[in-house]
Amino acid sequence: MVSQMSDNPTPEQEKAMAEARARLAETPANVVVANHVVGLYELAAIHLGANPPRFDDARLAIDALAAIVDALGSRLGQDHETFKDALANIRLVYVKLTTENN
Repeated sequence: MVSQMSDNPTPEQEKAMAEARARLAETPANVVVANHVVGLYELAAIHLGANPPRFDDARLAIDALAAIVDALGSRLGQDHETFKDALANIRLVYVKLTTENN
């Protein structure tokens, strides 16, 4: 479950959120999206590395990763090929582990 700030944030919370938004606004979108791609890859790897592996969770992360990499393609910039390779790699790991665990 995603936690949410209270309906009445403190002045310190409001200031921290404003600062975070300002930093995010200064960051190119492709950098932010690339960070999310890496996070999805890591999430899939964590679920595949669990004992026992959590295949449904891993598959969701892999599918989300694929949706971004495939849909955005070269708009991801110079990292696109790396992300395609990472996606292929995590898919191979998924297939290998599901085959071994059946």
